[in-house]
Amino acid sequence: MTVTRLAAAPLVALWVVAFGLAGVAAAETQRGEGVSSFTLDNGMEVVVIPDRRAPVVTHMVWYKIGGADEERGKSGIAHFFEHLMFKGTANHKAGEFSRAVAEIGGNENAFTSNDYTAYFQQVTPQALPTMMAFEADRMRGLVLSDAVIGPERDVVMEERRQRIEGNPGAVLSEETQATLYQNHPYGVPVIGWMHEIAKLNRQDAIDFYNRYYAPNNAVLVVAGDVDAGEVLALAKSTYGAVPRGPDLPPRQRPQEPPQDTRRTVTLKDPRVTLPSVQISVITPSYTSAAPGEAEALDLLSEILGGGMRSRLYQELVVKTGIASSAGAYYRGSALDPSSFTVYAAPRAPDGLAAVEAAVTAEIAKIAADGVSADELDRAKNRFTRSMIFARDNQQGMARIYGTALTTGQDVADVEEWPDRVRAVTAEQVRDAARKYLKLDSSVTSYLLPANGDRS
Repeated sequence: MTVTRLAAAPLVALWVVAFGLAGVAAAETQRGEGVSSFTLDNGMEVVVIPDRRAPVVTHMVWYKIGGADEERGKSGIAHFFEHLMFKGTANHKAGEFSRAVAEIGGNENAFTSNDYTAYFQQVTPQALPTMMAFEADRMRGLVLSDAVIGPERDVVMEERRQRIEGNPGAVLSEETQATLYQNHPYGVPVIGWMHEIAKLNRQDAIDFYNRYYAPNNAVLVVAGDVDAGEVLALAKSTYGAVPRGPDLPPRQRPQEPPQDTRRTVTLKDPRVTLPSVQISVITPSYTSAAPGEAEALDLLSEILGGGMRSRLYQELVVKTGIASSAGAYYRGSALDPSSFTVYAAPRAPDGLAAVEAAVTAEIAKIAADGVSADELDRAKNRFTRSMIFARDNQQGMARIYGTALTTGQDVADVEEWPDRVRAVTAEQVRDAARKYLKLDSSVTSYLLPANGDRS
């Protein structure tokens, strides 16, 4: 099982495989072997993505509930409940679902983010009806006893010890998010704070289950060697039999006030051997941005720090040689305003100040002078090539659509995204840098050795 905060990579990593795919916007429309979408009578959304190259199918169920939707004081319950979904139901004992997947050589997992929780299996097409029956059963049929709750809560607490407390970088990332978001729940870790995880109980789990786990709060995505009509028929006979849950209010979370201070977070740890720095700012996501703005931020992250050809890498690593790594990423796949981060690590332990100065200089340069037409075209071409190559990843395609539909977008948004990226101008990229990459409203994070400093 996996916990993620926001998308851990630039949005292109989630959306690239949409390139070249035909999508649909309205329910119950279909374009040959293109992407099809439907809505069941109980409100469950269904997306089918045919991929005939191999006899494999990816079956995913996404719930529009994540860490940012949790009741205050109960952090981590969305992820905790992800664990509980692998326990028994009234019809199937604990472990029976997983054994059915393993016996046919398939694989399964689940993951929780700020905005959604998802469950998936990758199996042969013949096994799809069985997977859908199991998944529909646990949508409402879990047995949540104290004998289940206590031990699994202990598992989650140990997971936090290993993944967060045992990793200085993870500790710093958690503290950075808590500092960057002063009011929005994106500042609360998806896995939860330890003292609040420890208090989660059976009634909390039951209330959470009854509120959020229902077909009208879920999206089914099936990608692979399948026929849309057959998938729809299966969905109606399995998920369609699950009663609609209570209507939920709009997902309106507390928003950020204007930020006008520069903040720093510093962690010194004896396990750290080489220092590093990162600078983060709040930016709009694809769902909350003005038209073209998120696409410009995506291209800005690519030009500034998207790889070995980026400005940061070329200047700090290749030309001056003062850094061992440098880059940037934009987390655009979120329901609410997200973030843009630049980072770097010096080649020598005493070179952090010089590296930070070089990073801020590159930010200032791109905000002042913008980018060239050739530079922008090359960035768009890199995106396009990534899109083409990513089409080979069936599970990636399913994740693109699931992410979009659980963060306020629709199938048409996925289809139109490549054209919107191609339409971005150099002026839009420059304006995005000027508007959002402001150090006086940023959070700068330092990861240092136990006896280190910022020099």
